[in-house]
Amino acid sequence: MNHHHATKSLAAFFAALFLISASGRADENYAGQTARPSPDWLRRATIYQIFPRDFSAAGNLVAVTARLDELQKLGVTIIWTMPIHPIGEKFRKGEFGSPYSIKDYYAVDPNYGTLADFKALVAGAHQRGIKVIMDLVANHTAWDSVMMTNKNFYKQDAAGNVIPPVPSWTDVAGLNYANPALREYMIAMLKFWIKECDVDGFRCDVAGMVPTDFWEQVRDALTQVKPDIMMLAEETKKPEFLLHAFDMDYSWPLLATMNQVLIHSAPASKIRESWEDSRRQFPKGALHMRISDDHDEARAVARYGLNGALATSALMFTLDGVPLIYNGMEVGDATESGDPALFDKLTIFWNPKERVPLRNIYHDLIQLRKQYAAFRTSDVNWLHNSDETRLVTFTRADDKDEFLVVINFSNRPLVAKIEGVNANGFSPLKISGHDDPDDGPLPSVYLDGFQWRIYHRTIDAVAKK
Repeated sequence: MNHHHATKSLAAFFAALFLISASGRADENYAGQTARPSPDWLRRATIYQIFPRDFSAAGNLVAVTARLDELQKLGVTIIWTMPIHPIGEKFRKGEFGSPYSIKDYYAVDPNYGTLADFKALVAGAHQRGIKVIMDLVANHTAWDSVMMTNKNFYKQDAAGNVIPPVPSWTDVAGLNYANPALREYMIAMLKFWIKECDVDGFRCDVAGMVPTDFWEQVRDALTQVKPDIMMLAEETKKPEFLLHAFDMDYSWPLLATMNQVLIHSAPASKIRESWEDSRRQFPKGALHMRISDDHDEARAVARYGLNGALATSALMFTLDGVPLIYNGMEVGDATESGDPALFDKLTIFWNPKERVPLRNIYHDLIQLRKQYAAFRTSDVNWLHNSDETRLVTFTRADDKDEFLVVINFSNRPLVAKIEGVNANGFSPLKISGHDDPDDGPLPSVYLDGFQWRIYHRTIDAVAKK
């Protein structure tokens, strides 16, 4: 989103939009409705976002395919490739231009390789049990797009001049969804990528700027080609998206809240409030992508420090929803991201100096979500504790297992007591690369700055006590 100009914080921008629109649509009770069912492979997933230009020195698709074994070992189950199409040259920003300014939806950027290279990437991922979703930029194209031969595909001003979707997005031209011929063109194009390359779904850029009924058309059309297709909306303020069109959207308000807590010293209790706000606005069972890092933000390690970034990841991986790893996050890469990195080449630094073994920690968090269905339910049971300005405490459970998650969101040690928890049978999980906890007995917890712990017990163990 907003790939075309800098904002102070996208997360704050979205959170503000979310509040405005949420208050404006109080008449519709989405929380009383149920979200469309999502495939089980999505609920247990960890999504890995790849910017092929920055992923390797070569900056192409072959270099991504070469590292699939590594991604499989990490445990990721969905790869989302940022746009792989040729980038417009007219009104380009930066040396390379934004990948979100697309010249031809049917082509592969020659800097990235060929259609055959992309097919090989998808096939290689599938061999390793990994799904692949493409970035779909349906709202706008480059000014020198092959579609410009049909001016009626585009939004126009009163004088008939093609216009950008937002005045400051000068490098792109807005598409006109009032034109049924455009809809047909786009749907045919999406079917091409499923039939030709066997992709598993789409991450839909600035989805909220494109009409909901178009997305519902897309879902119906694509489901006929591939029944368990996945659609992710880059959106946070349209609960109706999750009724029929999309499987999941973004949890931008929670990201904005993390920035408030970790950068601006807001109380950690705001995290629960943000989650509860969202719960009141969305259909039952709605899935949100849990993010702390992506191509629109400065890296989480740059914003929060290494330990703060890890504490945030511990939250995103243990809450309901589906977590995202942005390429390089698993090694603590701190290379500049967001604007203007999108318009140039800033290769990920894969071997940063003196980092804790982040890859092992992420691996273990991913395995937890795969292994235990308790993390895939929609329920989060928030617990009160004696230091809610700093400490977040909740449980995740199903009929077999229960997990207690405790996270210190301050940089200072704390001692606190968790309320309303029967502590029988809980023992701390070992997360590799994470210090062994020096524990007093629950319900008291002793945590260093930004320290977190996950405790586990089987439901049988509680019953026996």
